[in-house]
Amino acid sequence: MTRQLLGRLMLVFGVTVWATVLSSLGPSWLGLSRWGAIAQAPPPMLRVATYNTYMNRDAAGQLLRDLSTPAHPQIQAVAEIIQRVAPDVLLLQEVDYDASGRSLQRLQDNYLSISQRGAAPINYPYRYLAPFNTGVLAPVPLSHEQPRTLIPRNRGYAENAFGFGMFPGQYGMALLSKYPIRTEQVRTFQRFLWKDMPNALLPSNPDTPEPQDWYSAEQLAVFRLSSKSHWDVPIEVGDRQLHILASHPTPPVFDGPENRNGRRNHDEIRLWADYITPGAANYLYDDQGNRGGLPADASFVIVGDQNADPVDGDSVPGAIAQLLSHPRVNTQLTPASEGGAEAGINDDHQGPPEHDTSSFRNGNFRLDYALPSRDLELINARVFWPPSSDPFHRLVGSGDPIISSDHRLVWVDVQF
Repeated sequence: MTRQLLGRLMLVFGVTVWATVLSSLGPSWLGLSRWGAIAQAPPPMLRVATYNTYMNRDAAGQLLRDLSTPAHPQIQAVAEIIQRVAPDVLLLQEVDYDASGRSLQRLQDNYLSISQRGAAPINYPYRYLAPFNTGVLAPVPLSHEQPRTLIPRNRGYAENAFGFGMFPGQYGMALLSKYPIRTEQVRTFQRFLWKDMPNALLPSNPDTPEPQDWYSAEQLAVFRLSSKSHWDVPIEVGDRQLHILASHPTPPVFDGPENRNGRRNHDEIRLWADYITPGAANYLYDDQGNRGGLPADASFVIVGDQNADPVDGDSVPGAIAQLLSHPRVNTQLTPASEGGAEAGINDDHQGPPEHDTSSFRNGNFRLDYALPSRDLELINARVFWPPSSDPFHRLVGSGDPIISSDHRLVWVDVQF
């Protein structure tokens, strides 16, 4: 063996050993360089993320105005988190809908394309937007005459809208991608009726013996299942296609003993469970009138704030388990963070805090998910929640005031 060949072998062996050692030390050892060190998922790996950005505003057009200047501190923090993690595909939630697309363009031009405190700019040439049910009034009244329960009227939620919202499209979604989006193949389920789901968990009036009578036949004839929308967005990654299944089910709260929002949340999650189960979604029709679910050989990642913790919170028991226990979903790794672990557990909190993805006054919960299909190798899964000792903790803070969002960005690295 020549000396040059021996030297090369020793170099390769040394690099491999040190890479193994550094990996075993974990992200916390990397300190300042941690988020830069993982900022790119090298091909053929793909980084898919979901982020409830808290960029909803109280009035239509206000977010567009906030995005018109590159100096809004909350949006700067949101943009820096995105730049630090650098997802290839990113679902944003609580971004008010702007049919013109100007809001997303200003987010790109005034924030993501500009380095935020030294982070590398990031560009998403492909974007997807579609209408939502939030703040869209139903053609018949949906509210009951008795006083509504937990939401003060001064918060302005439209009681007769298909989804919580003070104007059409509040709390919307947007999909950003570095890879081409096959817009002509997108399926949306904004107008699918709740009553058309077999064995739906329709709420019952606790004051009557009849089942599932909280809503009248007239109301159920127009009541949409999705509080915002459900999207199946195909993305071209090389010669492969990946389906991004995006949604943001209603919070399972703000109701009464009938648990109408908890039951709706359960069935919004169930829509995806049926969609990825061969033969289970024959009842399902999209907004173009096409029926059925996802082909059995299709690759997918389910992303979004599902508003359901596996063990804590107010969701219907087993709601998120419909996805976490699904045979087509890869849960080999669970996204985790040091910051969530440091925040610890709430009163009556049973779930591992390192898996939490949100921070509220009433506690921390795991609500946000990025769940790939089993045919995708799951390389990494993380929550952007740096601990207080990390310089990047400034981007998430420790409660009020909210620096970036009350949710954390969640991502997975997958490989075909």
